[in-house]
Amino acid sequence: MGIIAWIVVGLIAGALAKMLMPGAEGEPHGWLGTMILGIVGAVVGGWVWNLAFNRDGANGINIGSIVVSVVGACIVLGVYRLLKR
Repeated sequence: MGIIAWIVVGLIAGALAKMLMPGAEGEPHGWLGTMILGIVGAVVGGWVWNLAFNRDGANGINIGSIVVSVVGACIVLGVYRLLKR
């Protein structure tokens, strides 16, 4: 998947992860930080999917890639929040 597609899917994943895991009021990273974590989560989600199932997890801008990326973004966001404590 091209870098532009990773960014687009990551931004979507970050926004959806923020909706699924809203966090505490006044969180310092806000929407922009969450979307950056979403881009990282897209990479992590694709990597975990590839390890678990030996298939491409994020392979374009489609529903499957977004789902895999949202799961990865939630993982990254959860780990980030645990480390921030």
